This record gives sequence, C-alpha cells and structure tokens, in this order.
Amino acid sequence: MQKSECHGGVQLRNRVTGNCDQRISSSTQIKNRTTFQRSKSSSSTSSPESTRKHPRPSDKLNPKTINPFGEQSRAPSAFAAIYSKGGIPCRLVHGSVKHRLQWECPPENLPFDPLLITLAEGLRETKHPYTFVSKEGFRELLLVQGAADKAVPLLPRLIPVLKAALAHSDDEVFERGLNALVQLSVVVGPSLNDHLKHLLTSLSKRLRDKKFKEPITSALQKLEQHGGSGSLIIIKAKIPTYCSICC
Repeated sequence: MQKSECHGGVQLRNRVTGNCDQRISSSTQIKNRTTFQRSKSSSSTSSPESTRKHPRPSDKLNPKTINPFGEQSRAPSAFAAIYSKGGIPCRLVHGSVKHRLQWECPPENLPFDPLLITLAEGLRETKHPYTFVSKEGFRELLLVQGAADKAVPLLPRLIPVLKAALAHSDDEVFERGLNALVQLSVVVGPSLNDHLKHLLTSLSKRLRDKKFKEPITSALQKLEQHGGSGSLIIIKAKIPTYCSICC
C-alpha cells in the first residue's frame, strides 16, 4: 500500500515537473521568437531601402526646397550680366590713388543708344565694380562732343531709369542718381523741362532728410540754371519752399 502511494506520488511529481518544463520551454521559444522579430523589425527600419520604400507622411508636408532668397539662387542684375558679357565697352583700371575707366574705343565714337541707358540702369547697382563703372561711364559719355544731339532723343527712356535711381532706398544709389540728373541737365538744358516733373517728387521726399537738404538744393539750382525760367515754374510747383537762384 505504501509502495503504491509512493509510486503515485512520483508519477504526480513527474507530471508536474514535465508540465513546468513544457511551460518554460514554450516561454523560451516565445521570447526567442519575439527577440528575432524585434531584431528583424529594427534592421528593416534602419535599412535605407526600407526608408525609401516607406516615406514618412510628414515628408509630403515638408518637401525639400531651395531657398529662393539665397545668395546662390539670385540671378545677376541686367547691368551685371551685360558687363560680364562684355556689353559695356570699357573696363575698370585700378590705380594706386584712384580708379579710372579704360574704353575699348574713344567714347565719342560710341552710339548712345542703348549704352547711355544701360549705364543709367547701372546707377542702381550696389556692388563694386558696377557702381563705379556705371556712374563714371555715364559721366564720361556725356562729356563727349555732340553729346546733346545724342542724348536728347533718349530722354523719354532715360527719365524712368533715373527716376528709379532717385526713388531707391539706398542713399548711395540716390546720390548717384542725383549727380547723373545734374550731369544730364548740363548737356540737354531746357530739353529736360518736359520730363522734370516726373523726377521732382523723389527729391521733395528726400528733402525731409537733413543730410540731403544741401545736395538737393544745389542740384535744383543747377537744374534751374541750365533749364531756364521754364524749369523754375516746374520746380516751384513741386517744391514750393525752393528759393530761386535769381532771388
């Protein structure tokens, strides 16, 4: 009787032990399977091919773009492009004291159309050497013999360009435009009067700035001097505070 009970107890313990071993074995298999799946998932996620095949939803909302205002994406200005292609028949010569222009041929032999207009457009440049080439080229071209006959027919196209320079927010651009206007007035004289009203608005606005009061007043006096009595009427209509040189 005792042997039977003992034998039954042994069988029960073996059965329990076997069940326990099976549970441990099953648990180990599940753990190994889970670890393998995680490893597989991790490797597939880190794979470049997998990343390319499954783009993130945010990629559609944030596409890669080039900054349109970046320095490299900025197209050169019209004057800079023309100058770089040799469209301006002069080059800057750097001197130890000051710079100068070297013309490919005598300026008096050059056609003013479209060279004078192109140089006037360059007055709005803000980078070297374009700033110097445009202002000096404009000045030297107007000094040649017969400049008036060549410049007067171009006034309807020159005035909008000078107006843009005078309305520019950059102070140096404005000063170059103001000097160019005076230089043009010296050459064309009263022929400028018909276009003068289009330029005086910008001068009137700049007069509010104390640092420009003197140079603008001086420019207006020269416009009156070379434009005659007709220019005075136009100037006074736009700038009532202007005092004539005849006073």
